[in-house]
Amino acid sequence: MTAFSFQLFSARKAPSLDAVLAMLKEQGYRQVEGYGSLYSNIDELTALLAKHELTMPTGHFDLTMLETDIDQALTIAERLNMRTMICPFLKPELRPQSQSTHGWLELGHRLEHIAGQVRAEGYEFGWHNHDFEFHPLEDGSLPMTAILTGAPTLRWEMDLAWVAKGKQDPLDWLSRYQNRICGVHLKDIAPDGECLDEDGWADFTTGILPWSQWWPVVRATPATQFIMEHDNPSDITRFAQRAIEGARKLAGEVA
Repeated sequence: MTAFSFQLFSARKAPSLDAVLAMLKEQGYRQVEGYGSLYSNIDELTALLAKHELTMPTGHFDLTMLETDIDQALTIAERLNMRTMICPFLKPELRPQSQSTHGWLELGHRLEHIAGQVRAEGYEFGWHNHDFEFHPLEDGSLPMTAILTGAPTLRWEMDLAWVAKGKQDPLDWLSRYQNRICGVHLKDIAPDGECLDEDGWADFTTGILPWSQWWPVVRATPATQFIMEHDNPSDITRFAQRAIEGARKLAGEVA
């Protein structure tokens, strides 16, 4: 059975992490993915994960921490028994401001340097995309291409929904970079005009994205992590339940 994971950023508004982890265990999750603010109290986090028999094989780390305090990031990964460290996002003011490829290639070089440091300690390192990496530059090229070119050993935790939001074909990118995919975020987009209170996102497999078409291609990659995410769910339990049920059905599995 596929070990589906859950990005805890989806539950960032919940008042109790303890309650969220209890719910996830009840729904059948065995893995979760961490992110920045969760690491502020490692002792509590590790205790809660152990309490609910959950593991955290992957975690998101801010680029600033990775570049200025890599030892802290590595210590966090070690304490949580992670296997893969992911850099997930750049705020607009930190992105290359030029419309040329050069700045994005330079970002790739920076990520490649981090990748070398992380691999030396026994971890995998990847980038997690949003849609801004797929907005064409002045010459028509895409930032994502430059990032992956500038960082030839960087792995990719691919968010297919954000690729689609960037008006690119996820299957094309999966095919071109198949061997660099280490994980996939599983999310969906609501039809136009629906789920406006949830920023237009839908529970996994309930939206407009052709996941039944994509799934065999996703499974043909080396990806070992399949992570549920919803950027703004109005009901975290509803999302967690519908997502894992949809994923298991898609994968031809039963609970």
